[in-house]
Amino acid sequence: MKQSKIATRYAKSLLGLVLEKNLLDETVNDMEFVKSVCSTNKDFRMLLKSPVVKTDKKLNIFNQVFSNSLNELSIDFIKIITTKKREMHLEGIAESFIHQYKSYKKIETATVTTAVEIDDNTRKEILSYISKHGNKNIELTEIIDENIIGGTIIKMGDKQLDTSISRTIKELKQTFNKNLYIKDF
Repeated sequence: MKQSKIATRYAKSLLGLVLEKNLLDETVNDMEFVKSVCSTNKDFRMLLKSPVVKTDKKLNIFNQVFSNSLNELSIDFIKIITTKKREMHLEGIAESFIHQYKSYKKIETATVTTAVEIDDNTRKEILSYISKHGNKNIELTEIIDENIIGGTIIKMGDKQLDTSISRTIKELKQTFNKNLYIKDF
C-alpha cells in the first residue's frame, strides 16, 4: 500500500516521540496490533472512514478496543489523531511507522515463496545466504504458492532470485518455440 503524506508525517512524529520516551519496541508492537485490527476487521475500517459517527463516540470505541492492548502513549496518539479528524489514516500511519522503524533499525524484509512449507534447516540456509549477500538484520516472510511447482523465489528489495520450476518450464517453452531452422538456399 502506498503511504500518504499524512500517514508518513504522523508516523515520523510518532517515531520521534517514542525515541525520546524510549518506548520504541512497545510502540512497534502496538502499531502492528493496530494494523492487524484495521486490516482484518471491515467494520472497524468503515468506522474509521465514517463521517456520521461523532468524534467522542469514536474515542469511546477506540478506548474499548485498544485500552487493554496498547501502551498509554499509543492510546494518546490515537486520541490526538481522532480529535484532528485523521482517524481514517490510522492503518496507513501504523504501516508507515512500522516501515520507518525497520528503516531506523536497518531491518530488511525478504520474501521467500515456495510450493510447500520450508523446514527450519532450509530457513537457516536461506537466512545465511541472504545475510552473505545483503544486510545482517533480516525479517523473513514466507509465502506458499503451489503454482511455482517447486524451488524457491527470494525477493529482497528490488532483487529477486527465482529458482522455481515454473520459471524453468517457461524458459524451456520459449526455447522450443524459437524456429531454429534457417533456410540456406
